[in-house]
Amino acid sequence: MSRFNLNVFLTSLFFVFIAASMPVSADSDVSAATSIARAALPKGAAKDFGPAPAVTNAALSDDVIQALDFIFGSLESSGWGEKQKAGLETIVESGDVRLAWLIADLMRFLAGGRISDELTVTADKLLGTNFSAGFRRWNQLTNHLMAWDIPAPPDYLKYKRQLFAAVSPEWEALFSEGDIDWRYVSWGGVNIDDREFETTDVRCNCIPAADNPKVTSAKEATWLSDDAIVFGVEVNGKYRAYPRQIMEVREMVNDTLGGRHLGIPYCTLCGSAQAWFTDDLPEGIERPVLRTSGLLIRSNKVMFDLNTMSVFDTFRGNAVTGPLAKRDLQLKQAAVVTTSWGDWKLAHPETTVLIEALALGQNLDFINNRDAKGPIFPIGNADLRLAVHENILGVITQSGTPWAFHVPSLIKALNAGEDVMVENVKILHDAGGVRAVNSKGKSLGTHQAFWFAWSQFYPDTQLWPE
Repeated sequence: MSRFNLNVFLTSLFFVFIAASMPVSADSDVSAATSIARAALPKGAAKDFGPAPAVTNAALSDDVIQALDFIFGSLESSGWGEKQKAGLETIVESGDVRLAWLIADLMRFLAGGRISDELTVTADKLLGTNFSAGFRRWNQLTNHLMAWDIPAPPDYLKYKRQLFAAVSPEWEALFSEGDIDWRYVSWGGVNIDDREFETTDVRCNCIPAADNPKVTSAKEATWLSDDAIVFGVEVNGKYRAYPRQIMEVREMVNDTLGGRHLGIPYCTLCGSAQAWFTDDLPEGIERPVLRTSGLLIRSNKVMFDLNTMSVFDTFRGNAVTGPLAKRDLQLKQAAVVTTSWGDWKLAHPETTVLIEALALGQNLDFINNRDAKGPIFPIGNADLRLAVHENILGVITQSGTPWAFHVPSLIKALNAGEDVMVENVKILHDAGGVRAVNSKGKSLGTHQAFWFAWSQFYPDTQLWPE
């Protein structure tokens, strides 16, 4: 990484650290949480973000192309100077609001100081906004662009790829055409985990996945308190607990349970642990080795396959770029039960559990100290039928309809002896948590998540109770 890139990287890390360290208080009251959500993430673009500026569909002028080519082509070599500033002036003169997406991408890395000021002024002039005096200007700008649904400019992916590759060359292979909206992809504050398979203990400047992690019996796991949150998975009669304490620092596990291969991503930002089967694949497809890219899409982690550099939609489990997208690969989902360790081991005493060492000596709980007042990364509008951090159980019914079951309401109804059913889906208690089965009692692939995350990836979702 060049000196310029290193400065960019460290500056960004500083601002991410400041944002992550800001003290905020958690509020478990639903009505209070809803008020917080409405204040932080308004739903109506016309009401809360103001009217969207006029958008052109014209081709970029030669002057604008030359300015973009110079700005994005010089990131690894010449740094930032008067020629880059002149390029920003050309962008402003074009009046093309679509170019604000590229300004926002630059702002994500060039955080703080004179360059950030120049970029912010450029965005303000293009959009008729006033982010210059605001805190976390990149966040504000990007939220507006998302809420207004400003289209990307021509050749957007080319320039975005240049930017991210200038910061970390390993990212370049991920930025390819596919079924993904690259406007919404941003840097999450960490590097890509591109270590080889089964290198769990190899250090990296990344969030290190655990491959084939060591496990112990429940009796041996004396380090884990009964009230610790775990993500429980059952495959072919075999049970395993993945403690949140470990998943917070690993965010990805490639494992084998009950004779099946699994990829298990955990997104701290959207409170979601999922289990995807990475075997029983079409002929010619090697087992995907899932990794954390260091990128986010609307505050949800972007995962990829180490073997092919294909990007996956973490929430839906389908490959969206690369060779696996060309094969239309859709992973099948196992059920994940979010519960306490005490409840899980009581219901499933034969369970195994990941060893304490995998937590790397850390015990994090991000929701209580970092983003309790709303997502810290841009998502644009939010569906405010629930507060953003309410827990839901997401499931796709036989008809293909996405449903979100409000977990506190579920537990209350089940405790009262009520049957909770939608189409072919029935919700059951399991070890202090909840899971879904079909009409034949077979477990369905489900997971819990924060409402804002599920409703973004399934905007047409139904909500129970309505």
